[in-house]
Amino acid sequence: MKSYESDDELDRALFALELDEPPADLRAQILAATIYRAPLPVRAWESTAIGLLVAFVVWLAIVAFQGGTAPLIADGAEALSQAFGQFARLDVLFWISLGASAAFWISQLNLIVAPGASRTIRR
Repeated sequence: MKSYESDDELDRALFALELDEPPADLRAQILAATIYRAPLPVRAWESTAIGLLVAFVVWLAIVAFQGGTAPLIADGAEALSQAFGQFARLDVLFWISLGASAAFWISQLNLIVAPGASRTIRR
């Protein structure tokens, strides 16, 4: 391995290398792989709605299991009206609003990244 005494010698050696021309769309490929994010497979409102629906079903299941499954099976309408009646309580409204806020902010994150794509937004 040859050691170079100055940068000028190194520059001349580098410029003397025979290099292939870069592809014509190299800039577009670099931008696509680094700056432009891949489109999300679902819209923001759809992921928010799915998150809220899942949170509601989990909450409803917890309410049903706290009261036992017999009232839910025997008298479904009454059990559901009691479950919906719990929305009027202040502590339940607090947790619902906290869950809705978390579902909204989590749905705004770009967690799906295509190979070669960055998480930055297009400028």
